[in-house]
Amino acid sequence: MGILDKLKDLAGFGARAEKQLGQRLPKTPEGYTINIRLPIMPYRERPKGEIIERYPIYDPWAMVSIILSESTNEYVYFIDETPLSEEEIKIYRRVIDFLLWEVGELKEGEDPKDFIVREAKRAIDLFRTRAKRTYNVSWDKILYYIEREVKGFGPINVLMLDPNLEDISCNGVGLPIYVYHRKYESMPTNIIFQNEEDLSSFVIKLAHMAGKHISVAFPVLDASLPGGHRLVATFAKEVSQKGSAFAIRKFREDPLTVVDMIGLGTISPELAAYLWFLIEHKKTFLIMGVTGSGKTTLLNAILNLVRPNYKIVTIEDTPEIRLPTKNWVQLVSRPSYAAGESKAGEITLYDLVKISLRYRPDVIVVGEVRGSEAYVLFQAIATGHGGATTIHAESIDAAIKRLTSPPMNIPESYIPLINSALMIERVPVRGKDGATRISRRVTRIWEIDKNATPIIIGKWSPSKDTHLLTLDKSPMLNSIAESLEISISEVLDEIRMRASFMRWLYYNNIRNYIDIASAIYKYYRSPKEIMSLVEADLGHVSENTWN
Repeated sequence: MGILDKLKDLAGFGARAEKQLGQRLPKTPEGYTINIRLPIMPYRERPKGEIIERYPIYDPWAMVSIILSESTNEYVYFIDETPLSEEEIKIYRRVIDFLLWEVGELKEGEDPKDFIVREAKRAIDLFRTRAKRTYNVSWDKILYYIEREVKGFGPINVLMLDPNLEDISCNGVGLPIYVYHRKYESMPTNIIFQNEEDLSSFVIKLAHMAGKHISVAFPVLDASLPGGHRLVATFAKEVSQKGSAFAIRKFREDPLTVVDMIGLGTISPELAAYLWFLIEHKKTFLIMGVTGSGKTTLLNAILNLVRPNYKIVTIEDTPEIRLPTKNWVQLVSRPSYAAGESKAGEITLYDLVKISLRYRPDVIVVGEVRGSEAYVLFQAIATGHGGATTIHAESIDAAIKRLTSPPMNIPESYIPLINSALMIERVPVRGKDGATRISRRVTRIWEIDKNATPIIIGKWSPSKDTHLLTLDKSPMLNSIAESLEISISEVLDEIRMRASFMRWLYYNNIRNYIDIASAIYKYYRSPKEIMSLVEADLGHVSENTWN
């Protein structure tokens, strides 16, 4: 019997299908070949309070409401998923049962999840045409839940689909999953795992989706999910007292660009132009901040300003950087294949930084320095390569102390190789409406002199929410001017012109990273032509904004 015949028989609830399944597999009390789990649903009881915002995620089956709770006075991320009816649950179970035991063969090269969803659609179509008494049954809703469980992320699928969310975290059994919303920040959801079995099973599913293993023997996992999302998880109560736990840092398909950051106020057009000028002359910069401050996002945005003909090599533990250039070598570390303390097959950041020099890069980028790879990176920078990296630190002094201490062990004589250092923070910002919100800002910009002394050349003003730069006093810009045999005023004019170009990109909503790269390419190819467009749109910028 072919797969289509099996589907027809099962869709008609025929005795032949029941007999075939019953002969091969034991029946459960419910009459199915296995005990099929129903989808874990968010809590339906809506908290009392004002609905601040409501938007669809998977219309019409999944909606999200941001509610200001009366009892706690905090925002709640409330998911409203239309539940399956009793009749729909029966059909759902039969379709899943079929997919588990009666599905046909997977074609070579076909994605297993796409294959399962396609077979589910065929099964549902046959159920729909053959079933005679299916009142108030939504076949599209059944398919939604099948895709949610098979192809998606199950109970957190809505969270993964919401582009407004940055982070998702589950802290244990009986606790609400928390999310970090770009507009409303951290808040609880109405998704709660009520027992350890469900939570541990879900953590195992996440591990499998990442192509990794997690168990009592190996209870800690750091991996990448499909789509580039970063996963960290702990299993059962081996290391986390509240049971299994996980956190997901979502990867944006449409990354924030330098133009987005200008619009958000994270950086100013002048600061963007200054960094662009430094990168062009193969200078190095270090981005500092605490966890979640936006270091990697800022790094990625700045790297999109690299000169089009430059070769870039990026080195990361988890691939997060996305660049428009084709002249880009993307290297990713690899953990050991062996169990226990064996390091067989492991490829570290240190190994990758060493091999990166063989690619003859113009710019070497390490996503984050934590260990001995920092020493090799600084040696590469000393040979004339441009460089960039990030580091967890709350100040420039703390960053230098980390760099010069084990396990990085950078000699103090190498610290001046950091040409520019930026601190990015999440700070309270008062908006035009008078409300205070937490936003990301580059709060300090330093240059390091020959004596390894940090010199502030820019800072963020909280009262005005603007960046104040003193670039005419920049040792690095003066050094570049001297090497080019031009005056510092000519360098400042060039940076001022690029700042106008950045404003022009913003006002014309040229924000996609590929479009920005194309505009920068045109700037290098025909600067006069581009600047004539800029001046026509914005007017000639003659005001001195550096003091």
